[in-house]
Amino acid sequence: MNNPAKNKSHIFLAIIISLPGILCSAAIADEWQPVYLPQAEISVTDKSIEIDGDISDPGWAEALHINRFHEHFPGDQTKPPVATDVYVTYDEDKLYIAFVCEDDPSSIRATYSERDRVGSDDNVIIALDTYGDAAWAYEIGANPFGVQYDALWSRGGGEDDSYDVIFEAEGKITDSGYQVEFAIPFASLRFPNREIQTWKIDFWRNHPRELRRQSSWAAYDRDEPCWPCQWGTITGIRGVSPGRGIELLPSIVASQSGGLNDFDNPNSEFINQDIDGEASLGVKYNLTSSISAEATYNPDFSQIESDVTQIDVNTTFALFYPERRPFFQEGRDLFQTWFTPVYTRSINDPIFAGKLIGRMNRTNLAYLTAYDEHSPIIIPFEESSAFLSNGKSYSNIFRARQTFGEESHIGATITDRRYTNGGSGSVISTDMLFKLNRNYQLEFQFMASHTEEPNDSAITSEINQITFDNGTKTAAFDGESYWGQAVYASFERSARTWWFDLDYWEKSPTFRADNGFETSNNFRLTEFNTGLDIYPKSKLVANIFPSVSIGRKWNFAKERKDEWFRGGLGMQLPGQTFLEMYYLGSWEKLRGVEFPGIKRFSVYTTTRFTSYLHFGANLSLGRSIARNVDPLPVMGQETYLEGWVELRPTNRLTIRPQIEYVKSDSASTGGNIFEGYATRTRFDYQFTREFSLRFITQYNDFAKTWEFDPLLTYRLNSFTVFYLGSTHDLHDYDGKEGYDLRQYSRQYFMKIQYLVQL
Repeated sequence: MNNPAKNKSHIFLAIIISLPGILCSAAIADEWQPVYLPQAEISVTDKSIEIDGDISDPGWAEALHINRFHEHFPGDQTKPPVATDVYVTYDEDKLYIAFVCEDDPSSIRATYSERDRVGSDDNVIIALDTYGDAAWAYEIGANPFGVQYDALWSRGGGEDDSYDVIFEAEGKITDSGYQVEFAIPFASLRFPNREIQTWKIDFWRNHPRELRRQSSWAAYDRDEPCWPCQWGTITGIRGVSPGRGIELLPSIVASQSGGLNDFDNPNSEFINQDIDGEASLGVKYNLTSSISAEATYNPDFSQIESDVTQIDVNTTFALFYPERRPFFQEGRDLFQTWFTPVYTRSINDPIFAGKLIGRMNRTNLAYLTAYDEHSPIIIPFEESSAFLSNGKSYSNIFRARQTFGEESHIGATITDRRYTNGGSGSVISTDMLFKLNRNYQLEFQFMASHTEEPNDSAITSEINQITFDNGTKTAAFDGESYWGQAVYASFERSARTWWFDLDYWEKSPTFRADNGFETSNNFRLTEFNTGLDIYPKSKLVANIFPSVSIGRKWNFAKERKDEWFRGGLGMQLPGQTFLEMYYLGSWEKLRGVEFPGIKRFSVYTTTRFTSYLHFGANLSLGRSIARNVDPLPVMGQETYLEGWVELRPTNRLTIRPQIEYVKSDSASTGGNIFEGYATRTRFDYQFTREFSLRFITQYNDFAKTWEFDPLLTYRLNSFTVFYLGSTHDLHDYDGKEGYDLRQYSRQYFMKIQYLVQL
């Protein structure tokens, strides 16, 4: 017979005994567990989806739903403070993705701007590796207003936001946050031509407030340096194919230029040229799902976006300017190596250019050819470089890269430039990256160059007196022929806390790269860089990263040329504030003069504590060589200051003033050696997402020149665009106490470009 009292006591005892386990199980259930390498399957939809920022369309009803995100910074795979939901589906033509981002609407940072200018806004990004080999990947994103962002990530090249993809995006701010919808045509992507697709993918959310919080679908191991290797995987896409059609890109350019007959005489006649109108045509054809061919005839390769003025008063080498011209964007990642044998701006004014790009799983090929009317050429020396023009030329550039394992690759590059007035420059290069394991890798590159000089010393009249290679050769174009070589080798560690990079570089006195950007030669260099990456659990400091660099440089005659020690300390602070400090101690020999005791202290900072204001500064003080003093360089006490501000008084207007100032006084006498500054201010007003006004003004105090560049833009997509603008260059012919501003050059221009997809 049962005893109720006894049964109750047994039940009570069982509960007491089980309680710790129950509480422990509940704690484990509530504990945030990161999910690494997540996987999901998506399904096709036959229902409509309108890209308008509203996800109530029937096509979203059965879409894959992802609602688990991980915060990578400042948290380490922790639960984000705000929720993010992602919906994914597709039809026969497009991949559809929607983000629903929970947030306080009043705290969302968003502006109307030109595409790709959303870095300081709230934004969401789709990271997509369609081949799954971690060699290159698409980044496609937008801010809460649907302003588009795209980039191409590549191993060794990082993020290239000049790359453009055709896609749709719309966003809107809601009562509970914001929503963004994407439609990505399969015709805009490259992927394997097979029935069932398996893609590496991740969904990112950037949440800039007191810190720039970052979270995504996939959890990340900070000890794993390979970014795409840690993405999730989606399956379920069937029966789709990349585009195989023809794209035509016709354009019409009209311009009218004028300028002083004699720049040095402001009273000389200002001559207005006739109106010039030209038409050009670009053609792109996808030969297969992985190979595309592109050609352009009589292209307009003028710079719509003006180059930022750079101060060159204390440099002896040619200045580098980024490539902005659309034709050279696709495939640019393939040409990137540790040296720069390919610099597409060396193709300056081509009548014709063509290229072939192939991305066949792990095999990547690129071929570029061009006939250039005005060919710039960089002549490198040990302590300086010369920048010349060498007439018309034919360029042929070939690149092949084979990836294997996890992020490893072997590649080859061949460049050949033939000048119509005689002479040529060729480079053969091989490069390799070999991952020993996930934290250690070896890098290597070898280049051989062959130069045949034209026999026309008038081209090199300003440098004919220079000799090199122990005086056996002259800089004059006098028909000499020679080989040269360059070598790079590196052993690196990338990990959660401690990293290092041990490098060796060399370039022989006869090395040149006519299609590249190599401004110096005749050196051997060893350098060791190491540092820590620390994430303290502190509300004051989110990240600390101290670093040390030591190195030595000598020439091929075994003469010591430079050695240095640099110590740095950086940190990320609240208010999206970044602070970095460096100390440099160096010894250098320049033009036969030894300079011991080079000492410099530098501070760099930037902050985005509010959505309306972003500013930064770079200050450097100390002893530094004044390099361009005649007859010999001297030690200077140098001050360098760079500062910039980004103001956003409304969500459509952005003002970006910046200034760069440098001054050097003699360390021995105190007398001034040089002093000056350059300023640049950019105004952007976005009337709609398509229609914008930009105005840039620049002043170079050293040259006493002003530049004014207004531009109206109407952009339907990355390639269909209308421009109307002008450039105005003025010079201060007084340049002392007052102003005597005269316009010495001016151009009005209009460009219409329209993408036709067949």
